[in-house]
Amino acid sequence: MKKALTISLLFLSALWAEEPTYVSEAPLPKGWPQPGPYNKVVEKQYPDYRVAVTSGGGGLSFWTLFSHIKKKNIPMTAPVEMGMTSDKKTMKKTSMGFLYQGTDVGQIGTDGGRVEVMDVKKNQTLSYTWMGDDTEEQIAIARKALDEVLSKKQLKAKSFRLLGYNGPGTPRKQRTYELQAVLPQG
Repeated sequence: MKKALTISLLFLSALWAEEPTYVSEAPLPKGWPQPGPYNKVVEKQYPDYRVAVTSGGGGLSFWTLFSHIKKKNIPMTAPVEMGMTSDKKTMKKTSMGFLYQGTDVGQIGTDGGRVEVMDVKKNQTLSYTWMGDDTEEQIAIARKALDEVLSKKQLKAKSFRLLGYNGPGTPRKQRTYELQAVLPQG
């Protein structure tokens, strides 16, 4: 009886489990695809875009960039882009970027000694999206899924980036992230 009740509860909880849904807090840059689908690898195309970048991937980097966009009157967009380096076991955030709405907003160049605004050419990625936090364990799951598809397609990533779509106002379990393998241009 106890086993049947446990199985019934598991079945009901699976029925009630909601599919992940993206919680939008800011507009995407012009031409950017929505995040997702969740928990699988897909190919995505991105247009040319403008980004303000600073080194590091933590709180100080965020506030440096936030100060930059406020001073320049640049509206906030989502996602925030983190450049990633890796060895076979771990990945580390090495830079953070705030994306502008388009390449016609603001100007490229340096802003003080810590922020560089640059244009990035259109690119193609393999992307793995999840809902939750950006823990080392979750990033490792995403990286493994990307590596499997890269191997299967006999591709090598030019670089990796992590896109974070939500800020501290969104509960951690409802945040959307994408780990992407940026592919070399044809």
